[in-house]
Amino acid sequence: MKPGKNKLILLVFIALLIGLVFGNFQKEPKLTLKPGNIKVPQKRSIQWNNDSEFKDSIIGIWVKKKVEYGPKKGKVSNPRVLLARLHSKTNIQETNQIIMGMKPWGVSGSSWFFNKLGDYDFTFTVLTTILWQFGDNPEILYKETVNHLLEVLLTEEGNKFRRTAPKTLGLFPETENHILMTEGSRYLKNRWLAQHGNEDSRYNNLSNGMEANILAFLHEMKTNGLHEFNSMPYIGYTITALLNLEAFASSKVRKEAREVLDYMNFCYAIGSYGYKYFPPMRRRYERATWHKLTTGYHSVFMKAWMSFLPGEATNFAIGEGEAHAIIGACMPYRPADKITQLLSEKGNGYFIKMGHGKGSCSEIYTAGENYLLSAGGANLGKTSQIVARPITLFLNDEAKELEETFHLAGPGTNFMEWNNTGVYKNFACAAGPVAIPQGYQAQYKGNTWSIFEANDKVLVAVFSSANLGILLVFENKDPETLLKKLENENPDRESLQTQFRFPDGSLIEYDPLAPKDKWVITKVNHSKVDRNYEYWPLIDGALNP
Repeated sequence: MKPGKNKLILLVFIALLIGLVFGNFQKEPKLTLKPGNIKVPQKRSIQWNNDSEFKDSIIGIWVKKKVEYGPKKGKVSNPRVLLARLHSKTNIQETNQIIMGMKPWGVSGSSWFFNKLGDYDFTFTVLTTILWQFGDNPEILYKETVNHLLEVLLTEEGNKFRRTAPKTLGLFPETENHILMTEGSRYLKNRWLAQHGNEDSRYNNLSNGMEANILAFLHEMKTNGLHEFNSMPYIGYTITALLNLEAFASSKVRKEAREVLDYMNFCYAIGSYGYKYFPPMRRRYERATWHKLTTGYHSVFMKAWMSFLPGEATNFAIGEGEAHAIIGACMPYRPADKITQLLSEKGNGYFIKMGHGKGSCSEIYTAGENYLLSAGGANLGKTSQIVARPITLFLNDEAKELEETFHLAGPGTNFMEWNNTGVYKNFACAAGPVAIPQGYQAQYKGNTWSIFEANDKVLVAVFSSANLGILLVFENKDPETLLKKLENENPDRESLQTQFRFPDGSLIEYDPLAPKDKWVITKVNHSKVDRNYEYWPLIDGALNP
């Protein structure tokens, strides 16, 4: 066989292997989303505290940890141990010696078969934080330590802005978290060198194109949302890289990074209640069994920031999120006023839909003053990497696990088959039964409906069968009157398979077995709705004051 043909076969084999490994990466053509009728809030007037007990406690936890040695060992933990020691001014000389003794253990970008020592950007992103926070303070970070960071450990520099995964022949896009960590750190190393007297054109982010590339990438995220939306675990590293840019970049890049963070945190505030957060997510399937409501990595960042809010509690539970808690606590970003308010005050409630573009499911939320219903989304094929969740009701209670909530999903138990987009205003339906949390008993029962008193303000109405669950939430209603109206308006179990009439007479129609790329809701008061959620705007709906 001729050498040229051998080479061609090898390239085809590599391309197929890349396709198998990177099949979860963004393949759909980029679709510019409409902004929707709800703008991301940016106004800031809150006077935040400079310190918090939470910050002190999380630094105290990390100071006690040990640095690990060996390839990939401590890739996330090592720089955070060093960061904590420098913030607490603990063992300064030893900490500097450790940094000066470190060597790069790998290379940046996604780790895979042909890039087994990838992921070094997980380490140097926080080393970049250390450089910028302490590099001009030689009593804490010695001059020779700064030089070692710049000359040895921070391996990315210049203008090689890379959007494709390493060693994939330029065929497969890199993930957002790796782009932000790698290129953000490259940009910030350039910026540090240029600001400290190095006039080499390689480090001029304006002339070498890095500023423009970073701004363009951030603008895409701000206007089209995240491809890796709500990702576990990658959302934490995306936020970390954004926090670096928001703190240390040029004024234009800082503003753009801040607005991306505001978008992400606004979505979180809309979709959470009392730090309970259980949205659909993209990546990874192993996290489909994660049933924790309050200690997801985005929640951990929120708790870190809120610990600086005057009067806010600081004894937050963070579960496995220690790595992200210390970054949130040590960086200067704070959410906009409205985002902060929405975390604890839902006002008169809302109904909001969030688009994520072609190949992605939507997020749908409906809230009242004392509850939030969170839609679970739908998986759009194995390569979509979307984890659909049950539709979940959050109340003003101490629930920390899914099993402690009212929730529903279906058909069956395999999340790959679910279409859990059946949420409308204070209404949810799915092709499966409603799960009732332990300790709840229906206080009022009719022939078709059961009424649960969730608390003195919230009533939960439930219809549940093997193939259909319907859940409604009402505030400040008389339960006996409500039950009577529900029974009168919806006496026929067969009709409930496709439609429900509210006590006020309005009608909603739905298809619990809808194709997974369509909204389960089909009509409202006989009018068709836009069911093609892959083309929904970024944030749309009614956000009541």
